[in-house]
Amino acid sequence: MQELRGYIRYRFRSDDDDIDVLLEGDADWVRDIVAELGLTKVGWAMPMAVDSTSISNSGFASDSPVESGKPKDMGPEPDPSRIPVVRRPIGELNLAAKLVEAGLEQPVRPSADELREQLQEIEEPHPAQGPMVKDPMAESWLKELLRIVVRNHGVTAITTETIALAASDFLGDREGLELELFLEGMFRAGKLVKVHGGNNTGWGPSPAWLASGL
Repeated sequence: MQELRGYIRYRFRSDDDDIDVLLEGDADWVRDIVAELGLTKVGWAMPMAVDSTSISNSGFASDSPVESGKPKDMGPEPDPSRIPVVRRPIGELNLAAKLVEAGLEQPVRPSADELREQLQEIEEPHPAQGPMVKDPMAESWLKELLRIVVRNHGVTAITTETIALAASDFLGDREGLELELFLEGMFRAGKLVKVHGGNNTGWGPSPAWLASGL
């Protein structure tokens, strides 16, 4: 058996002979028991990290005493003098400016006119397919619209009014209550997500639906 020190575990198992031996304790005591049982050439032993202060990185008991009583591998002591101190009046942090400094610009919500122009530039999509599809072309155009919103502008949702102004004629001339019912049906089918904010309701694409084929 390996020359381990400290608290160890020894295990030997033989299914053929229906033998299962498990010993845990001080290494010298375990070795004595293993020798009495005549198992010195079989089985395996491993150190047990009972006390993290007495176990080294390798998992073996350390020869050197632990003076502080703390784990050895915690890294250097923290140096408060190296931590920068930043003080500013409450409310004066300009998050938008900090994002720009870091190269992360905030997304700009597109207007309905911009979305309509970009929608008109793409080729007509194939009709949507599936048992839950009620208006194949309207669903396909809605997906293209929301794909532009997410991928070109980094915005996750747009209002019902914006959808109507940008793509009403692409969506079977739906607007007002008729458009809301159409979007609600898409939401119930798991294809859209609904975002409530103030007096408006926003609609965004479900990631799985947006990534799926038509």
